[in-house]
Amino acid sequence: MRGPGTVAAVCVVHSERDSGTRRVPRTAIDKRPVTGPVEVGAQGLAGDHVCDTEHHGGVFKAVYAYLDAEAVRWEADLGRDLPAGWFGENLRVRGVATSDAVIGARWRVGATLELEITGPRTPCGTFGVWAAEPGWVKRFAERGDTGAYLKVLTPGPVAAGDPITVTHVPEHGVTVRDLFTGRDPDGLAELLARQPGLSPSVEDKARRRIAGLKVRVEY
Repeated sequence: MRGPGTVAAVCVVHSERDSGTRRVPRTAIDKRPVTGPVEVGAQGLAGDHVCDTEHHGGVFKAVYAYLDAEAVRWEADLGRDLPAGWFGENLRVRGVATSDAVIGARWRVGATLELEITGPRTPCGTFGVWAAEPGWVKRFAERGDTGAYLKVLTPGPVAAGDPITVTHVPEHGVTVRDLFTGRDPDGLAELLARQPGLSPSVEDKARRRIAGLKVRVEY
């Protein structure tokens, strides 16, 4: 087991907003920290929801985690504070990899909650409108600090300050960043061969990368 990391903040939807795009008129990207324990089930955190159900939410994207150290790098680049929830994350975490987590790695959070890393967040036009930074989606994609989606293996509560212990890391070694960038096609073949229960979107992205086909990093 590896760890512990720490849950720095737990975030849920503060309010829906106009997305600023035609594809989906409303967005739930405005997430902010809450106090006390929040129950986490198969579809995500109690009190949280998504508007774009085609690209967000569901069992393979039930929880979105972003590493505080990666947020701090963006703060330095942008010259502004990026508080917990600004990336649309449910969990702002410290001391445990997200973008560089191995797909299929498992976390125990607090006493009972168990999560599994499923894949990268894909930046979208709504995120660009929310950020209000020139070329934001392209910049975010080029850096590859995507954070990680997770599915819920064992439901339970989560609260700020909870320890995060990495209880399992698959031997294939393919990270969230590896999949997002497509920089290791041989590794992606190992991922497909050795990691059971991949999400359909991750399988498709891996197969397209292996075949040398274009994969959209923005929708």
